[in-house]
Amino acid sequence: MTPGRPVPPPLNLRIPVEEAAVGPLEGRLAAARGASSATSGLVALTLARRAPKADDVEIAIEFCGLCHSDVHATRGEWGSQNYPLVPGHEIVGRVSRVGSDVVDFQPGDRVGVGCMVDSCRECGSCREGLEQYCERGLTGTYGARDARNGDAVTQGGYASSVVVDRRYVLRVPKSLDPAAAAPLLCAGITTFSPLRHFGVREGHVVGVVGLGGLGHMAVKLAKAMGAEVKVFTTSESKVSAALELGADAVVLSRDEEALAAENRSIDVIIDTVAAPHDLNPLFRTLRRDGALFQLGLPSEAMPPVNPGALIRRRISYAGSLIGGIAETQEMLDFCAEHGVVSDIELVGAEQLNDAYDRMVAGDVKYRFVLDTSTLQEPSERADA
Repeated sequence: MTPGRPVPPPLNLRIPVEEAAVGPLEGRLAAARGASSATSGLVALTLARRAPKADDVEIAIEFCGLCHSDVHATRGEWGSQNYPLVPGHEIVGRVSRVGSDVVDFQPGDRVGVGCMVDSCRECGSCREGLEQYCERGLTGTYGARDARNGDAVTQGGYASSVVVDRRYVLRVPKSLDPAAAAPLLCAGITTFSPLRHFGVREGHVVGVVGLGGLGHMAVKLAKAMGAEVKVFTTSESKVSAALELGADAVVLSRDEEALAAENRSIDVIIDTVAAPHDLNPLFRTLRRDGALFQLGLPSEAMPPVNPGALIRRRISYAGSLIGGIAETQEMLDFCAEHGVVSDIELVGAEQLNDAYDRMVAGDVKYRFVLDTSTLQEPSERADA
């Protein structure tokens, strides 16, 4: 369990595990919390989950992480949405039922679902196991049209259950605290993928810009890969926190002398900051053939990049999006091997709106996770 976090109470909304399905499987209602409009906040809803098809896995959700993208989506900050909308793409739970063709999952297995529940499965990216870059567009875990299921809008993990095609279901290793493992399915894989792509290993120096939900995972994962880690932050209050997470050094990026002292000292930078900021001073800290991976997605334009900074040292400026299913499973197994989980604060359904406000204010170390045992019972009529 995450240090200092009490053992969660027994879950009271579990769908009974069925050892074997007899006859056609039927859909079920699920209790949920979601937005009924851009201004409603998160309210109690009831979802009509589909009956598991031959390749489907039905999951009784235990925990679901809260991602900042959930806030943007439910509040309509990323454009128009189909309401009601239930967010959540960091799902951990137990298999409750499986379709007739599913042999790799059994009722009772602890599993996870991340940011996608389908893709075209046919394009070059999908065939290479890079479903997150599906050339026809992945199907997000919530707020997306599900082409294989009548174009229904997907609804996420702030709910008591979900039904997902087995190809997009992940095994959660038994050694991982299930609540603290939930954010690995977004924050974990988002930082693991560029580190793995760059081939980070012992002898490398990794710079982490920002120490929030993504940044704290980048520190933990890079250290587990054997790298030396330096955290770049604008806040003196983050210095002790970074060192506690395992960082070897902390650089106050507003201190021009401290930043200049890091010239040519870093192999790869993981930039998690989602606000506009000047990258050119960071490029100067990179060694020849270094790379800066942009993970934060600012809502406004960034200051222009000086091409000369890239050219003079053959530096790469790259982006990265979550990870494919195989890589996400690799990440979970890696985390189990090295004892890596997210630092979390467990919240109940009634605390969700307050948690959203606290996320916007940066008042969380480092991820909120919903305990779905606190959801209400589903009503007799579905809202979505």
